[in-house]
Amino acid sequence: MRKRKFRLGSILDEIAQRVNPVMEKILSSYVDKKNQEIVKYQILTGGKRLRPALAAIVCRMLGGKLEDVLYPAAGLEILHNYTLIIDDIIDNSVLRRGEKTVWAKFGKSIAECAAADYSAAIFQTANLAKEPIKISELFARAIKAITDGQILDILFEQQGREEEPYVIKNRYLKITDKDYLEMVKKKTAFLFQTCCEVGGIIASAKEKELENLRSYGFNIGIAFQIQDDILDIFGEKKIFGKKIGKDITEKKGGNVVILLALKELPRREKEKILGIMKKEKINNKDVEEAIKLINRTDGRQKAYQFGKKFVCKAKENLNFLPKNKWNDILKEIANFVLERGK
Repeated sequence: MRKRKFRLGSILDEIAQRVNPVMEKILSSYVDKKNQEIVKYQILTGGKRLRPALAAIVCRMLGGKLEDVLYPAAGLEILHNYTLIIDDIIDNSVLRRGEKTVWAKFGKSIAECAAADYSAAIFQTANLAKEPIKISELFARAIKAITDGQILDILFEQQGREEEPYVIKNRYLKITDKDYLEMVKKKTAFLFQTCCEVGGIIASAKEKELENLRSYGFNIGIAFQIQDDILDIFGEKKIFGKKIGKDITEKKGGNVVILLALKELPRREKEKILGIMKKEKINNKDVEEAIKLINRTDGRQKAYQFGKKFVCKAKENLNFLPKNKWNDILKEIANFVLERGK
């Protein structure tokens, strides 16, 4: 396992070293020099660059060149970070990757301005790619899907946003497995799917290959979010880079571990967790109590097994794609998305 992680880590680092300067160049273009620190801050806080790596690895697997995929790969990471800036503003999150979020460092109005720069930079990278019209359309679809998913995520919150009439009127008081998957499909999986499709298009993939690439990306995207949900409740702050129990603090009903635990708990304990998540202010003691109750269930194990099904589906898709070292690396990524943070 160590050998696999080292190999994957070195490949991610290598791709990041090629993509990072492209992102900085695009984000800084047409921006006043004194504002460049603001627009570059989000990407300089770190990140594994998994999404551009997917595009690059898929492209190489299909015989494409790394140079050809660098700009759209950078665009995918800019797109991802664009959604993170917005997400942190919406959730009032002050910490990401162990650093202050953009709004926590510069203020919300400045963070919104930075996000506008990111939204423009996404399409600058598409214009510099092969098949610019196709790539632009994929980027646009991804942003719209993520927006739909973000709206669902907000509507799954169990309390708060009393000043927002649409949220109050349309809030989900009960969240089903189907609701959860719909949110994750849009908010997380669609971008992973897009990364793989972009890599395929740059490498002139056939339609059958694109179908398997989309499915692979979609499935690892679902597994990635399931592991994020697990880490939110059971992770280590130092490794995860975020506050543990953040979904509880933010009253997020769309966490698969919480959903599975609620199904298993006796009525009284179930109502205790729901009562905590409906409080106006949730303190550390509340979070600890909720996690303690969740720990009494098999929610963590069931969530992991649920995620494993999607990893297996993703690896099945790779059987219909060219067999080479890049295909092997995609298998390692499929394993990694559910094993990271352990």
